[in-house]
Amino acid sequence: MRRASWLPEAALALALIAAAAPGAAGELPAQRQAELRHLLDHDCGSCHGLTRRGGLGPALSATALGDRDDDFLIDTILLGRRGTPMAPWGSELSRDDARWLVDRMRGR
Repeated sequence: MRRASWLPEAALALALIAAAAPGAAGELPAQRQAELRHLLDHDCGSCHGLTRRGGLGPALSATALGDRDDDFLIDTILLGRRGTPMAPWGSELSRDDARWLVDRMRGR
């Protein structure tokens, strides 16, 4: 029995569609979530305050971040802020990691 020549392409197309489905990219494994929660509490907290109410860096509460666009915050996490102590975390965090952190800061 001969396999249809379009089958590999169809399988690839289905895989791409599944990867692009809402929620597919942002769902992180429980272990990664625990690592990011620790990072938020301790690494971010070392500058932004252990309760994230501000310190060397500004507060990271939902209220304080209310007027900032999610993409701006994600870029800030990944690229840092020139002229401030905010270092870039892009070598250690993915965009999905940064989005997860923003969601936690916003109380989502």
